[in-house]
Amino acid sequence: MESRASTTWQGDLFTGSGTTSLASGAAGPLPVTWNARTEESGGLTSPEELIAAAHASCYSMAFSNGLAEAGTPAERLDTSATVTFEKTDAGFAVTKSAIVVEGNVPGMSDEDFQAAAQAAKDGCPISRALAGNVEITLEATLVA
Repeated sequence: MESRASTTWQGDLFTGSGTTSLASGAAGPLPVTWNARTEESGGLTSPEELIAAAHASCYSMAFSNGLAEAGTPAERLDTSATVTFEKTDAGFAVTKSAIVVEGNVPGMSDEDFQAAAQAAKDGCPISRALAGNVEITLEATLVA
């Protein structure tokens, strides 16, 4: 399976703008600008927001699968990922992805929930793609 997206950019980095399109047609076209990356989004997206969306959805899938394989399928998982883009000594970089998940998993102890949440963080393909380059944190809460 391959996934594809494309962007058309016009102008320079700081005053130009672009449009990102997903080949699937599931969303977009999505307008992007430098200001949307470094200041207020103003209704535009950024590469980092797209990474956050990918990480949140990938993590949810991995966690859901791990819970089901353990015999404790989730009734619901609410996951967010916050990707940090900042200036570093080496220039601008994605430095962190913070995953926050709340899960309703009947019959599961908090200890088992935490272990499964961590395993999903480590095993999610997007986490593995970011590993070694981006700090990945996890806050997992089991709710009734």
